[in-house]
Amino acid sequence: MNGRFLLLGFVVLLVGGFFMAYRISNSGINKIKKHEALRLEPYKDSAGLWTIGYGHLLKKGEWWDSITEEFAEELLRQDLAIAERAVNDYVLVPINQNQYDALVSLVFNIGIGNFKKSTLLKKINNGNDKDDIANEFLRWKKAGGYVIPGLLARREVERELFLA
Repeated sequence: MNGRFLLLGFVVLLVGGFFMAYRISNSGINKIKKHEALRLEPYKDSAGLWTIGYGHLLKKGEWWDSITEEFAEELLRQDLAIAERAVNDYVLVPINQNQYDALVSLVFNIGIGNFKKSTLLKKINNGNDKDDIANEFLRWKKAGGYVIPGLLARREVERELFLA
């Protein structure tokens, strides 16, 4: 490979001559858990959407009156796998683990569709300055058309992680 990264539509990490897709770190998972908090009964999030566990959006036909912490963890892992896949599929340049964790946290929260069409993703793939890219996190601070202080705080944490 002569020290080059082979890009096949996913973020890669060269380990012992083999390319691997990134996975979110335990630290990244814990940051998401801190922002989402654990709710064992359904509730409406700041955008008015039914949610349970660690920020799991209830889909059509999906409903539980209550869940266990273990099941909440399982739902989170399933949701994170979707966010991980999106970051691996749409980020076409090498990034580090902290940047990956910050992006997975963002995608988990804003959704794949919003991430795919975001200026943030365009700037990453265009090779923009890291500070310029990191500032894009702060644009995702609204829910239901209103600035949500908790979202702004989350975006600031993601921004700092991306820069670390």
